[in-house]
Amino acid sequence: CAVKAAQVVSEIARNEEMKKPCIEADLVLTLIPLLESTDQEMLLHAGRAIGRICYDNRDLQEELVKIGVITSLVRILTDYAESEPLVHVDLLALCNLADLDTAKEALSKTKVAEQLVKQLRRAENHERLEIVFEVLQALAENDALKVQLVEAGVQEVLSEILLRLQGSSQAEDTCIVKAASDLIVSLLLGATEKGAMVTTNFTKKGRMQTIICRVSFCSLGKHFLISYQDGNCVRMVQLGVIHQLLDLLEKHVESGDVSVQHAALSALRNLAIPVVNKVQMLEEGVAEQIQALLRSKMPPVQFKLLGTLRMLADGQADAAEILGQDPMLLNRLVQWCNANDHSGVHGEANRLLASILRHNRSQEVVKAIQEAQGVKHLVSMTTSEHAAMQNEALNALATASAIDLETLEESFKESQLVQSLHRLLQDDNTSPEVKYNSMILLCSLLNSGDLRQEIEEDKIQETLEQLCSHSNANVVKEAVTTLQVLRGET
Repeated sequence: CAVKAAQVVSEIARNEEMKKPCIEADLVLTLIPLLESTDQEMLLHAGRAIGRICYDNRDLQEELVKIGVITSLVRILTDYAESEPLVHVDLLALCNLADLDTAKEALSKTKVAEQLVKQLRRAENHERLEIVFEVLQALAENDALKVQLVEAGVQEVLSEILLRLQGSSQAEDTCIVKAASDLIVSLLLGATEKGAMVTTNFTKKGRMQTIICRVSFCSLGKHFLISYQDGNCVRMVQLGVIHQLLDLLEKHVESGDVSVQHAALSALRNLAIPVVNKVQMLEEGVAEQIQALLRSKMPPVQFKLLGTLRMLADGQADAAEILGQDPMLLNRLVQWCNANDHSGVHGEANRLLASILRHNRSQEVVKAIQEAQGVKHLVSMTTSEHAAMQNEALNALATASAIDLETLEESFKESQLVQSLHRLLQDDNTSPEVKYNSMILLCSLLNSGDLRQEIEEDKIQETLEQLCSHSNANVVKEAVTTLQVLRGET
């Protein structure tokens, strides 16, 4: 009789208009105890009825969690793992509840991770895979559950799925690949050390190339495979993933597979964020090897290549010296600085040029960039609409001037650097940091007789005197210092 009653409620609850009467009659509270039954038909109808009544009703869902429905759902998933109808109803219920923080907390105290990984492994159709992935993605937002999923071996199953579907052009397969990729990224981007555990597992199994290809550009909303957390990045480099990435790049340079090149460069760029990785990657010749892509005509690849090289050069004088004396690289950079048809590539080319000069300590690099006609682009960069790029250019030119002002003097005059700096100092919209860095550069320029004359003729002294009463203390301090140098007082 109870089974039939549960079935009737289940059918009634299909009708949207009947949900409210079911709620008002407290049918949910009446149905909950039925989830402890050992009768599979009872469990099926009671589960369906509860799911339909509570669908899209957050208050009711919170109430369900509070009275312990999570324990019942996990028990059903465990005890009846091979009953397709029951598992389907159970997964739908978990899917509806998994977004709740209270549900995640309750689930973290169960062995749901093991059961979900089992269901992921045995799923034979796209619909089942999609439901399991939806639950897993929600649970992966919780650090404790993330750890449990990794310990349950979810990464193994994900790897198998990606390998199985590799190369498929079916729309349904593409959806599954994206879902698997999104989940991997969520696992890797965790606040725990378990992200490194996942990457270790993939690398040991020799599957990193497939994972990188898939995840890096399937999970568009999540950026790249490699976690921004230093610990994960360092661990991956220690495991030797750099060589696999470089091999991957080498294989696809000739074939022109843009998506693979883009993905591998994305991974390399993120790996290069920790300082310790920069050193190791440079020692392994990453900078030289990826320059094979300089001939690429694809803006996405160009953009990622530039970003990767800039990340490698950041704070590394050795890298700046290597890159700054490569004629082919410098000529290509200047070409891209001239290209305005792709703003991203144009901006990154300028930023890499500035980074090389800023981190460099060699006269040879300054001369090489001057010969490649790159200086004028850095002068133009000082007037960028982005303050960050302005400061990068100003710092680079100041460093280069301190190293070899004589070599740069003529280019500075031709590109009217002094006049550009004066406009920056006069403009009320210029940020205090840009004004400050402009005056530091001016101090360096005063060591040149010709440039000093330009500074005096442009009446910059009057502007500096006005800046002595600026609201920013650093600007005031640097204005006083620059005036002293201009007047010959220091």
